[in-house]
Formats: sequence, structure tokens, C-alpha cells
Amino acid sequence: MIVLDLDGTLTNSKKQITAHTRETLIRAQEQGIKVVLASGRPTYGIAPIADQLELATYGGYILAYNGGEIIDWRTREVLHAQVLDPQVLPYMYQCARDNGFAIVTYRDNYVITETPDDEYVQKEAILNVMQTLKVDNFLEYIDFPAPKCLIVGEAERLHQLELQMYEQLKETNEVYRSEPYFLELVPKGIDKAQSLAVLLEKVGIRREEVIACGDGFNDLSMIRYAGLGVAMENAQPVVREAADFITLSNDQDGVAHVVEQFML
Repeated sequence: MIVLDLDGTLTNSKKQITAHTRETLIRAQEQGIKVVLASGRPTYGIAPIADQLELATYGGYILAYNGGEIIDWRTREVLHAQVLDPQVLPYMYQCARDNGFAIVTYRDNYVITETPDDEYVQKEAILNVMQTLKVDNFLEYIDFPAPKCLIVGEAERLHQLELQMYEQLKETNEVYRSEPYFLELVPKGIDKAQSLAVLLEKVGIRREEVIACGDGFNDLSMIRYAGLGVAMENAQPVVREAADFITLSNDQDGVAHVVEQFML
């Protein structure tokens, strides 16, 4: 099995999979290797890439919301899911409001927000190829199980809020940034390694048989967990230090290089 982060890893700077990387992953799947896409993105934002790589044909998997939802892409069955406790939503919402940040969550193909014109909300919508849905009252609208919320805004100020919210929520939630301007808020225990462990138990693959590739802080756990943890050349320094192997950058077909070196 190979587990791939998307942004900064599988996709290049233009948020695209190159033809070479796609063809290499198809060849790997033809030889029986399972491909797993592991991202903080919502499921809808991962689906086009899963289809591009033909995961339904070859029996691949999606770990969406940083692992909060595990989906068998062949059957579309949700194998595992965790959602936010509704009682923490008012605190998250108030933190965003008090600091002048936008907060979003997701439903179907929509990014739900009170501030659809915010530049960082737009970044998230474009990244996931999703539409924004403007609501008058964020808290009143969320009457459904929400896998995560995202607070977005200027990086330096957002870092200060991250520290504050981590102290308040560390017993019940994971609080971390997937990008300098994206603050992820998910249930406690949600990370790529823990979700990967759940998936491996279900499919009968050992962690020693897994390669995990990533570039960001939220990839650290799975890079440390996998039999072979791979950092991209463009990865954060702490991610590179934790990896067993450093591949080429996401603009140099780094994922294809790993597959060719260790799997094909």
C-alpha cells in the first residue's frame, strides 16, 4: 500500500497530477498495490483525484478530513467516521468571530460559511473545486454531523489563535494548521496515522508493507507510522527530519520516483 497526501505531495504547484505520476500509479495498482489518498480535504474535494487515478477500478481508499472519514472508493462504503461534538461548535465559532476570521464547514459539494467572499474561504473552495454556500447564521445552519471546521485567515495572527484554542480544546479536539492560513479543528484522535491503522486492520495489510508520502505537519504521524516514511523535497524541515527517505519535489514527480524506486 502507498498512502499519499495531496497538496504539496501528489499534486504539483498547479494542483495537478502530472501524466507521468498518474501513469506510474496506475501501473502500481495493476500490480496489486493499493493507493490511499489521505488529506485534510473533504471527501468531495478528493473525489476528482480518486477518479483520475481510477481508485474505484483498483480498489483504493480515501482518508478524508485528515482521517475523520475512511471510504472504500470502489463501493463508496464509509468504513469509519468521526464527527465534532456539537457542544464545541459555539466556542469555535466565537473564537473565529472575536478574532475577525472566517470559519467554514462542509456539506455535500458546498463550503458552508457566513463570509463566502473572504479570500481564504475562496482559496479553500477553489482548492476543493467546491461551491461556497452563504448562510446567515453558521451555528443555526449546522444541524448535521460535521466532520471538521476550518478557521481561515492571516498566518501570523492565526498561529496565536491556534495556541489559544489548543490549550482550551486539547482534551477533546485536535487543533493544528494544515497550511499557514488554515486552522483545522477535528475530533480528538483524528490523524492520518490513527486512521491508517484502522484501515490496515480492516484490509489485512501490515504497517511494514506501507509507504506514506507527505510534506506537511499533518503528515508527520503517518510518515512515522508507515514501514517507509517519505518526505517530499519541498516538505517542512521537521517532516524531512522524521522521514526514512526524501524524494524529489512535488514539481519533479516525487511520488512517481518513490513508486519506481521501491515498488515497481
